[in-house]
Amino acid sequence: MSTATEFPAPRNPRLWANLACIASMAIWAVGFPLADALLATLPPLTVAVLRMALAALFLVPVWGLVEGGEVLRRVDWQKGLRVGAVGFGLGTWLLIFAQQRTDGITVAVIAATMPVTGIALECLHDGRRLNVRLVTGLILSIAGGVATHAARMGHLDMGLGALAAFASVVVFSWGSRASVMALPGCSALARSAVTLTGGAVALIIVQLGWAALGGDGIPWAEIGPHEWSYLAVYAIGSLALSQVLFLVGVAGLGIGVASMHINIAPFYVMLFALAFGAGWSWGQGVGAAVVALGVIIAQGRDRMA
Repeated sequence: MSTATEFPAPRNPRLWANLACIASMAIWAVGFPLADALLATLPPLTVAVLRMALAALFLVPVWGLVEGGEVLRRVDWQKGLRVGAVGFGLGTWLLIFAQQRTDGITVAVIAATMPVTGIALECLHDGRRLNVRLVTGLILSIAGGVATHAARMGHLDMGLGALAAFASVVVFSWGSRASVMALPGCSALARSAVTLTGGAVALIIVQLGWAALGGDGIPWAEIGPHEWSYLAVYAIGSLALSQVLFLVGVAGLGIGVASMHINIAPFYVMLFALAFGAGWSWGQGVGAAVVALGVIIAQGRDRMA
């Protein structure tokens, strides 16, 4: 029996999946400046633990209210927690560690490689075959993603932080695909709630172990109303809601095509800035258009079902 709430199927599921990815990336993009602000005063492990814990504490009750308590008991928690511990617990920590060692722009540029990782996973595990449309769309997506970042970047901070950023991309790509595979028949809300809970549990265990070995605990005294407000948006918006929407896209498009949307994120950041008086960047506008073209081409008739 399916554990997902039954909703009427959309008339155009591919369109719905693309719209979900667009909304996901727009919300996700807000997280980069918030993370930079939080990491100015808090350790990366603290930010990772609180972000994941708040996201799980938000999603699980919402999931229960939407789909009912019986669904929570029937879902395969063991598989979901395992996937979440690796895919989102480790992935989140690597991402935040990378941003502490570099900056949000560098991490976002490296995240532009996610479509390559996603398509490689589909080729390795799902038997997906490369074709002209897919390769063309992939090239356009990466080129457009780099262009959107190049329009605003000053320099890239490479090194250990960049390596951690790339590792987070690989781990997150695996986790996004694995959450759909490990929890068939579940809604995106259920998959997100279970796997983010797994990530939260894993990070809390790491934090407790680190403190027991003499490392720093969570500096509660340094977290005031300002930091809590940032953490709330960073966790509930940029992670929880963004992840639910992204998994809707992954289920409908596959991790390869869905991840191409990530390269338009800097364009969304610019649109947010426009609302507060910033200027328009034609470089980012053109880059976003190139990414969008790549996404459309990659979803041609010969894409894998």
